[in-house]
Amino acid sequence: MSDELDILRQYLGTRSMRYTPEREAVVREIFSRHDHFTVEEVYLALYKKRRHISRASVYRTIPILVDAGLVAPVFQEGGITRYEHTYGHEHHCHLRCLHCGRVVEFSEPALAAVEERLAKEHGFAIRGHKLEVTGACPTCQKM
Repeated sequence: MSDELDILRQYLGTRSMRYTPEREAVVREIFSRHDHFTVEEVYLALYKKRRHISRASVYRTIPILVDAGLVAPVFQEGGITRYEHTYGHEHHCHLRCLHCGRVVEFSEPALAAVEERLAKEHGFAIRGHKLEVTGACPTCQKM
């Protein structure tokens, strides 16, 4: 956990922004989770823990964490963005069921090889990628 907080401190310092207990609480909450979360879910979890933090503070902190490379938007459901913490985790992609919302995370080395080949062919410097495959999970296919 200290690495994530150190990254946040360094990121804020280079932008003359303050490191606050509220921002620390948001980071601690996010990195205690192992799911795809919404900003509202983070706020409600902190509220239930009796953390005195405003909804606005949570909503303002998430974009900072995205810019700092600690969190990434994963997908949208009904206009609401879901995020995941990315620092310290192997890059992966998602299969998402459009019916029940189930998400399966996967890594595929062949994708990395294709990515590298395409970058070389086109002289492209890749900074990352997102792959989300949508469809119906086995349970929903039976319905």
